[in-house]
Amino acid sequence: MTDLDCTTCQVLMHGYLDRELDSADTAKVTQHLSACAQCTRALAEAQLLMGSVKRHAAYYPAPPSLSEQIFSQVSPTTNTLTRLRSWLAPAFSAAALALAVVLYVATPGSEQPLMDEAVSSHVRSLMGDHLNDVVSSDRHTVKPWFTGKLDFSPPVFDYAAQGFALLGGRLDYLQHQTTAALTYGRAKHIINVFILPTNQADTAHQSQLLRGYNIVSWERDHMRFIVISDLEKGELESFSQLLDKGA
Repeated sequence: MTDLDCTTCQVLMHGYLDRELDSADTAKVTQHLSACAQCTRALAEAQLLMGSVKRHAAYYPAPPSLSEQIFSQVSPTTNTLTRLRSWLAPAFSAAALALAVVLYVATPGSEQPLMDEAVSSHVRSLMGDHLNDVVSSDRHTVKPWFTGKLDFSPPVFDYAAQGFALLGGRLDYLQHQTTAALTYGRAKHIINVFILPTNQADTAHQSQLLRGYNIVSWERDHMRFIVISDLEKGELESFSQLLDKGA
C-alpha cells in the first residue's frame, strides 16, 4: 500500500468524511491518519465544522414551485419522472446545505461558532495526552516555548498564590489560525485559556454557559481571550480578572 503525503491526504479528506472514496483510497487515508498528528487534527477540525453547521446553519429545502418549474420543461414518462425527482431532491438539499455553510462561515459578528469551537478544543484537550505540549509551572519556561511558533507573544503568568496554578501550554487551532492555549489547575478542575490575535477594540468580560462549561471571553490589546472550565462561574470570573490585570 502506497503511503500518502499530508497534502494528498488533506485533499482526499473531505471525500473520506463523506464516504465518497473507493476502498483503496479509504484504506490509504486511514493508514496515514493513524500515524500523522497534523492530519488527524485537520480531520477533527473538519468534523467540528460539519457538526457546527448541522447544529447552527439553517436548512432550506427546494420549494415545490421550483421543482415543478424544472419538471415542467421536460416530458418524461412516469417512471423517468419518478427517478428524476428522487435524484434531484437530494441534489437540491445538498446545494441548500452548501449555501448554508457559506452563510454560516461568512456571517460577520457571530461569536457563537468560535465559542462552540473553543469548547470542543477544551474537551479534546482533556482526552488522553492532548492537554500540554510543554509541561511546566514556570512561566519563564512556558512563555519562551511559544517563541517562533506564533505570530504574537501570549502573556503567561502563574497565579498559584491565588489558587490557580500554571500547568503548561500547547498550540491549538481556532478560527483557521494557530492559537496559544495555556492550562491552569484549580483543585481538580482544568482551565483552558485560549489566546489569539484580533483587530477588534477592547471589550468587557462576557460570561456564558455552553454545553455544560463556563466561558469568560474578552478582547484586550489586540488579543482575544477565551477562558473555559467546568469550574464554578464565580471562581472562573475571578480568575479571568486576575488574568486580565496580568496581561
